[in-house]
Amino acid sequence: MVSLPVVVAVSCLLGAAAAGLLSRFAGVRLSDGLLVVAPVVGVLGVGVAAALGAVPVDPALAAALALVLVASFGVVRALDRPRGRWFRRLRARLLFGVPWGSLVSILGVLAFYLFVQGGADGLYSPLTLPFTSWSYTYPLGVLTAPFAHSGYGHLYGNLVGTVVLAPLAEYAFSHFPTERGDGSFSSLRANPYVRAFVLFPLGVALVGLATSVFAWGPVIGFSGVVFAFAAFALVRYPLAVVVALTVRSAVSTLYSALTDPVVVTSAGASYGGPWWAGVAVQGHFLGLTLGVLLGVLVLAKRDRGPSALRLFAGTVLFAASLSLWAWWWYRGPASYVLYRAVGVLFVLAVGWVVATAVRAGRSREPLGWGTDISRRQAGVLLVVVPLAVMAGVAAPINYTTTAGSGLPADAVDVRDYQVAYAETVPNQRVSAIDVSLFGESTSVNASGVIVYSDRRALWTEAVSAGRLAFTGSSTVRVGGIGWEATVTAQRVGWIAQGGGAAYAVYLKPGDGDWRHVYSSEPAMADLTLAGKNVSIVIRDGVFYVALTQGGAVVGTTPIPRSGSSTTLAGIRFRHTNRALVAVFDGTRVTVANEEAYS
Repeated sequence: MVSLPVVVAVSCLLGAAAAGLLSRFAGVRLSDGLLVVAPVVGVLGVGVAAALGAVPVDPALAAALALVLVASFGVVRALDRPRGRWFRRLRARLLFGVPWGSLVSILGVLAFYLFVQGGADGLYSPLTLPFTSWSYTYPLGVLTAPFAHSGYGHLYGNLVGTVVLAPLAEYAFSHFPTERGDGSFSSLRANPYVRAFVLFPLGVALVGLATSVFAWGPVIGFSGVVFAFAAFALVRYPLAVVVALTVRSAVSTLYSALTDPVVVTSAGASYGGPWWAGVAVQGHFLGLTLGVLLGVLVLAKRDRGPSALRLFAGTVLFAASLSLWAWWWYRGPASYVLYRAVGVLFVLAVGWVVATAVRAGRSREPLGWGTDISRRQAGVLLVVVPLAVMAGVAAPINYTTTAGSGLPADAVDVRDYQVAYAETVPNQRVSAIDVSLFGESTSVNASGVIVYSDRRALWTEAVSAGRLAFTGSSTVRVGGIGWEATVTAQRVGWIAQGGGAAYAVYLKPGDGDWRHVYSSEPAMADLTLAGKNVSIVIRDGVFYVALTQGGAVVGTTPIPRSGSSTTLAGIRFRHTNRALVAVFDGTRVTVANEEAYS
């Protein structure tokens, strides 16, 4: 095998030499040759090396894709001949043509995930519980939640959105004064360095904090700020935001193609709720509202701006594309209800409000209707009112604390955390304020691995009972700044023939010992042997075969180890091939099977 970087470097150098020859003898611009010919020759070199088996195919495809992207830019540049026009436009509003504030924000969020949440050690399983905004009584969570993420996929989605939308918002904000008479260094606020490296990142941080403070209940993630980026840009460039959504999808596809050039998969079982049950509609709407308010205050007074039609269309397309219509609620431990029609009506109303607020915000004429306020003030109020409503609702919800754990006495203690397994217990967070609406209630029961911390006002179903039944085991990470610990949950069970399942759950703190914490009800097989019913029962974490007749217990015996057998009341039970087989009077019948997990 040959090093792929060496193949790419040598091929591109040969391409650069060819570009030099074309420039000298064919009149081709050297810059065009370097941007087109060099990467094309690089692709040919990588292709030949991959065909000969000198380099692995997957990395070769990724390298070829990167080179083709460079060549594509070169072709467009050669055909368009911008003569610096593109860069001049960027430099007119951005310091050196670079969205520095966006870069600072992206690096800050990425650094928090890698080094504070421990993503550098476990990219797909970061520490999340201490960095969630559980309550106003837990300030650390409120301060860190907007910049933390629940996993790599969550981080990736928000960073892609930030990469695409934040520069557009920063371009609208501008590092240079846009009002007549203002000089770039006439004041600290007008200083482009201050605007790029201080004001824009500070605005991002404050918006993030607001999305945490005014969210309804626990939140984690940067998505509220991403919506604010889009909404801020919507005020000035509504259709550009819609185009940016397409770019967002393209960037995601390109990244996936670079990191996973070839994907092999097969059909299989999976576990999870509907995708829309994870959409934080209120948090996203909060970010959108904050962005529109800032846009009206900062941008609307600069020029006439887009028409109401563009504002309405841009807002509706943006909100619909990012699922702001996904109004959902719980209907049980693993059931949800989606109010799709209500959500679509809401999206249309948001479009109307944004268009009205922005257009009104550009006029200082009196509103009329017997009032003394201006249209601009009315436009601001149109956005402030929903913010005030959200803040008013958020306060009582986020001031709630957990009155108690409601957990079994055998919970595992890890510093200020308690980790336990329980089924059908009231969800202390969701049920904090019991309200019924549209036939649904906030009173919801929880089942699964539950984590509780009085100090952090934390009570959450970290792993649902259904997920644990599907996977068989799961690890919960608890901790705080500078420390973390793990608690592993494992489920073991038997499925009675024609009946239900009997299962036990065990917890293991870090390097500690396994602890039996839960036993289900017995599971009776749908068969009789010698007039006796056969059941699987659990005692102190040990599985037994029980024989009953006429409601009375005839006898019990532990299920033998795999490959062994035992006899009870003249019936021989053998544990073989993950099945419990009964042998009686020359007849063999499967009584139960071990649970299988994915």
